[in-house]
Amino acid sequence: MRDFATFAALHVPGDPLVLYNVWDPGSAQAVAAAGARALATGSHPVGDASGYGDAQQVPLDHVFDNARRILAAVDLPLSVDFEGAYSTDPQQAAANVRDLKATGAVGCNFEDQVVGGEGLHSLADQVRRIRAIREAVGADFFINARTDLLIKSDQHDGPLLASVIERGKAFAEAGASGFFVPRLTDPRQVEQVVREVPLPLNLIAFPGAPEKHVWASAGVARISHGPFPHRKLMAQLTEFARAALA
Repeated sequence: MRDFATFAALHVPGDPLVLYNVWDPGSAQAVAAAGARALATGSHPVGDASGYGDAQQVPLDHVFDNARRILAAVDLPLSVDFEGAYSTDPQQAAANVRDLKATGAVGCNFEDQVVGGEGLHSLADQVRRIRAIREAVGADFFINARTDLLIKSDQHDGPLLASVIERGKAFAEAGASGFFVPRLTDPRQVEQVVREVPLPLNLIAFPGAPEKHVWASAGVARISHGPFPHRKLMAQLTEFARAALA
């Protein structure tokens, strides 16, 4: 089953959905064979594998075609890392997400940083964008609203965490389905976000991050792996090639 309801139900605080991010049909088949319950692309590995690079450099047609080809290769729900929805305009962003939904994807990541620019969209602007997307796609699409506040700062203290929580609450009210906070790691801070934001919390695993059971105990509902699977595989490929060419 790869419908929205099945995918949404996998987001259980304390028993997180693990998404080992993929980038094409072949990687999707490999991760599916490992027992994945759902799949998600990462914008960085898709960009690297296709030669376009990250930050909305991958043409929209390729993003849509890639999603369709992944869904043709595996029978699992697919969420697509859609970055900033390829537009700062709420209505155009909404139209782009509606086209993404038409590929069969059950959800997407939607971030608040200004892709290709500086800083973050204002909270009011991002709320308008989420509302427009929700109106365009209806209730049966998982909008995983991401804030990059912690990526943009080295000081993950109380005031910044309060801003993260403020964004999470506003995103929930605007119609988001989940809340994604890269670089949030401290279990006590995780527990606070889980308590105060009425959305399933998504974190990203990375080398040196807390183990899965630690985040699960703090109430995390989804753990992504971002660009790290692709980077690790490419490093191994380089070593295999080096050995063969020696």
